[in-house]
Amino acid sequence: MSGLECSEVLYSYILKHSDVLRWDSFYYLQEFLRNEQVLQYRNHCILGKLKNTTILSFGAYSLNNFIEYLDEGVPFIRCVDMRDGLIDTEKLTHISETAHTLLYKSEVFPNTILLSMSGSIGNVALSLPTWKYPINSNQDIAKIRINGDINSYYVYSFLRTKYGQNFMQREARGSVQQHVFLSQIEQMKIPVFSDSFYDAIEKTDKKGFLCSEQAKNTYAAAETFLLSSIHLDGFNPSAKNTAVKSFAVAQKNARWDAEYYQEKYDEIEEKIKDFEYTTAYNLLSSNNKNYTPDDAQKYTYIELSNIESNGSVNDNCTVEKGRDLPTRARRQVMTDDVIISSIEGSLNSCAIIPSNYNKALCSTGFYIMKSSKINSESLLLLFKSYPVQMLMKRGCNGTILSAISNDELKRVFIPVPNKNTQQEIAAKIRRSFALQEEGKRLLKAATRAVEIAIEEDESAATAYLKEETGNAD
Repeated sequence: MSGLECSEVLYSYILKHSDVLRWDSFYYLQEFLRNEQVLQYRNHCILGKLKNTTILSFGAYSLNNFIEYLDEGVPFIRCVDMRDGLIDTEKLTHISETAHTLLYKSEVFPNTILLSMSGSIGNVALSLPTWKYPINSNQDIAKIRINGDINSYYVYSFLRTKYGQNFMQREARGSVQQHVFLSQIEQMKIPVFSDSFYDAIEKTDKKGFLCSEQAKNTYAAAETFLLSSIHLDGFNPSAKNTAVKSFAVAQKNARWDAEYYQEKYDEIEEKIKDFEYTTAYNLLSSNNKNYTPDDAQKYTYIELSNIESNGSVNDNCTVEKGRDLPTRARRQVMTDDVIISSIEGSLNSCAIIPSNYNKALCSTGFYIMKSSKINSESLLLLFKSYPVQMLMKRGCNGTILSAISNDELKRVFIPVPNKNTQQEIAAKIRRSFALQEEGKRLLKAATRAVEIAIEEDESAATAYLKEETGNAD
């Protein structure tokens, strides 16, 4: 049995414990059984039996046939938009008012807990009063609305603890794509504490959410400032879809697709040429050549899923020995490098490499950018800006996986902001990153405090929370 785990449970326990018979060993992992026992012997309530509590999804997968995703309309939250207890509002798709009315069961109201039941099972978020409503969400997200005994902030934090997360992982069922059902979520045990403890968790969560919102606003202010400085704020390119180009131009570019020559691209280039400019190709770092990892050495590996919408790198990166890394992990990055996705569907996935990821590896699907004339923060905003994104998208080609090549980077013009502008942008972006990290830290502190209250007592949890949030006001 060396290296193996064994759990012994009564046959009667198996028969009565779940609405379906579970014979799989995963369901009886020792950690799951310990968690269950801890909650069982602590004062608790059942989530589905709380007063004035509703737990809904929109119920019928067939309703997907009536959904058309749009660029504008009612924001529509999917499981992929939930990460680290937050919603990535920058990547939300939208649905029509008609579809929103049809999906009335999945409407999201302020202070609704959102819990992923499929795919990334257990991802949690909380809809905030500051959001612009109406908002809707897909069929794989449970909507938990609590208006009674326990506040929603506390339940949100509990669901993020190892107890809430292990419950969701344990209850998942299915052979192809696993799923947790509403009937299972309704049976979740929620530990009961005092109102003062719930209030302390709510206060900490609210501080965390506020920091996250301020981070987004600071980043948006930096974007606006940059575009204003290069006279591209409010720029509306031509919608004309015809253009006349000479055969020689098409031959030189080796591009024969009509989309490539639309007038809007010429207009952007002319605007950029009013300033000092360079090309994306000239910004390529020497690190864009392949790096061969050492088989026995451990590396941090950055991929698309690790890139946040504000250009930071999250802390969910893979750490593996060189021999276990995928073959695409062949670019080594340094502190303050800017990585840019080359794939058409994710061109906006750009990030600055933080110091703790110095000498990490990233996918060959990224270009690595570095410049002595443009600081990293300004490079990030430029490559994520609407005008440059349009030029990058124009340059993409390929049949199976469309991407932008080195040759096309030579035709992507990048304006060079003046030094004062760059310094102000750098200050704003650093402030945005700091606020984002503080927000995550506070949300984690609230989650950890709930775990301490469960494992020890309220007083220990309150003392921990006070220590962690003493400078968060």
